[in-house]
Amino acid sequence: MKDLAYDPDEPIAALATPWGESALAVIRTSGKGSIERMARLFSRPEAVRTAPASTLLLGEILDGPLGKPIDQVMLAVYREPRSYTGQDGVEIFCHGNPSGIDAILGALKAGGFRDAGPGEFTLRGFLNKKMDLTRAEAVKEIVRAKTREAHSLALHRLAGAIEARIDRAKGRITRLMTAIEIQLDYPEDEVEGEITTALPELAEIREELAALAATYRTGRLYQEGVRVALCGKTNAGKSSLFNYLLREERSIVSELHGTTRDYIESLVTIEGLPVLLYDTAGLRSAENPVEVEGIRRSERIIESADLLLYIVDGGEGLGSEDAEFLASRGADRVIGLWNKIDADAGAPPPGFLPVSATTGAGLPEVAREIRRRAIGEAVAPAGDAVIDSARQRDLLERCIAALAEVEEGISAGMPADAVALDLRDALDALGEITGEVTTADILNQMFAGFCVGK
Repeated sequence: MKDLAYDPDEPIAALATPWGESALAVIRTSGKGSIERMARLFSRPEAVRTAPASTLLLGEILDGPLGKPIDQVMLAVYREPRSYTGQDGVEIFCHGNPSGIDAILGALKAGGFRDAGPGEFTLRGFLNKKMDLTRAEAVKEIVRAKTREAHSLALHRLAGAIEARIDRAKGRITRLMTAIEIQLDYPEDEVEGEITTALPELAEIREELAALAATYRTGRLYQEGVRVALCGKTNAGKSSLFNYLLREERSIVSELHGTTRDYIESLVTIEGLPVLLYDTAGLRSAENPVEVEGIRRSERIIESADLLLYIVDGGEGLGSEDAEFLASRGADRVIGLWNKIDADAGAPPPGFLPVSATTGAGLPEVAREIRRRAIGEAVAPAGDAVIDSARQRDLLERCIAALAEVEEGISAGMPADAVALDLRDALDALGEITGEVTTADILNQMFAGFCVGK
């Protein structure tokens, strides 16, 4: 494909594991001539040249054809098309010493390999038809998943869950397109089945794709997480609750008012969702300029958070400041917590969940409420297709709009050739999702966000 950011046939190399000391590191290579180039840098060159596909070889990487050993390694030899990229390639399993890794990469560069670009191995896999674009995007999502649930959803996409749904819809639309084209080619003949009979199937396809597009919100929450701020008056128990949810002492807990002078944030998993949790400064009138600034910053966090856990000291009860705060925020964003039920706090008012930041009582119910507020009741069943790509969502919406135009055109008695144009637009949108219809600009933009070595 022309105008790609790099030549997809050149031999490339990159570290596939993080920099730093470790037991092992993996360096990947791929491209035309990569096996021969690697043979010249290995202590057993003929073993590399004659190795069958998927062979492991023990030996040493040299700093040149006649050079000294750099490291003792294992080589995994792959031959096209039976590889991740669909090309010849060799993976090097070396010791995880940064200086040794750097020396091997230097030898590879001197031996004719260039540095791989971000996501270039996966891009080559796509170009060589080892995967479609939905699977390629899933590779990045697996690497970046913050929770087991997010990882599981991305793994399902990698296995082809989205591709299967799109291919099924494309097949049905293609059959409708064929029927219309027959009418265009043979207008004088009576073709079995009038075009109007396609309306129920069009509506069904559109609804199925709309349901898939609707999973985007859930998918993005699992990948990006939900921002939840703990807020309330001083000494309501925000910091204690923050520490309990994190299972570590991050916030200072004290009977003194105004201990938290700024917000503190940490990532935690709640009911399978990645949650960016904020402990904010207690809301009150303050004169200390440091505390005033902390309250100002906390208010900014409160305004931008997806959900608010508003904590009230049950022993003191609801005050006018509490009522004012709750009245000024949307009820769908605020979860009221009636804290200190372990200390005879009394029954909570309507809408509040009874909790103890000291013992953890009531917190499982809070976790379930966070999940319910974040993603709603209609959670996709395990193993179902869930998208988290804005690109895929936008293309699905484009397809849905084109199908709606087709339905309107058929109902209004539009000519078959006009209906066919809208059907073609719907098919093109689905083709862009899987990569059958794409451009170099789209590919360059997509894979630029990948890790080098993936």
